[in-house]
Amino acid sequence: MKTYTNTGNKDTRSGFGAGLTELGKKNENVVALCADLTGSLKMDEFKENHPERFFQVGIAEANMIGIAAGMTIGGKIPFTGTFANFSTGRVYDQIRQSVAYSGKNVKICASHAGVTLGEDGATHQILEDIGLMKMLPGMTVINTCDFNQTKAATLAIAEHDGPVYLRFGRPKVANFTPEDQTFEIGKAVQLTEGDDVTIVATGHLVWEALEAAKALHEEGISAEVINIHTIKPLDDKAILDSVAKTGCIVTAEEHNYLGGLGESVARVLAKHNPTPQEFVATNDTFGESGTPAQLMVKYGLDSAAIQKAAKAAIKRK
Repeated sequence: MKTYTNTGNKDTRSGFGAGLTELGKKNENVVALCADLTGSLKMDEFKENHPERFFQVGIAEANMIGIAAGMTIGGKIPFTGTFANFSTGRVYDQIRQSVAYSGKNVKICASHAGVTLGEDGATHQILEDIGLMKMLPGMTVINTCDFNQTKAATLAIAEHDGPVYLRFGRPKVANFTPEDQTFEIGKAVQLTEGDDVTIVATGHLVWEALEAAKALHEEGISAEVINIHTIKPLDDKAILDSVAKTGCIVTAEEHNYLGGLGESVARVLAKHNPTPQEFVATNDTFGESGTPAQLMVKYGLDSAAIQKAAKAAIKRK
């Protein structure tokens, strides 16, 4: 079984900051807007290097989206930054009307997603944002798994023409994908090969899926792990090719099972190849205050939950 090495825990939001810094040097059309959370979004270096291209709009997220949409008319590529809750739920009307409806080239970059926001609690932890954004026509939805992939995705979306929702997080997590990777929007990454069960995971759950696969391997269960970094457009082929071999699947995400990756995968399976599927996600609930590690365990979003789901899926074959 192929194994992966954690080169050191890093927060994915810092991957966004590193990518934005690099973009600032190579693309003069890239501009950045922030809603009073420059430090939290790791946008400080871009601000220092390109003050003429950085716009602090204050706690006025709806205004930020409107300004960003307008900037695209002049050929700019705006990257907006705030917490995922405020990037989507608070400004959904503005995103729908000013960005998605007219296909504006705005990159909506959202940190502190999911329960791993931690102690700030349910009011700041959004678990429905992927569903909100993937339902908007023309919106690309990306959820990266580690520092390196987040940096690569940040660079890639600047080259993509059209609105993008880029979701990442606050806590330090395993950094295991290649530093020199090329990020291809809509192309899943197969991490391990297996014959007994397919595990497709996104975001922070990708490393947990690899840990689960390692534990399953020790029990004689062969798990194929696929990193679904792009939820829309979804890589249908990668999913269907895998389940044709394994005959069952687990979807794992730090999001409500309603509206997230799991439902997108279920649609593909229902249309092309009905297959036993188990969901690792939050169960139609809000989060609460706690450490990220505590919350991942309580809400069943860790490697142990993925192992359990994999065994359940295999039994249903």
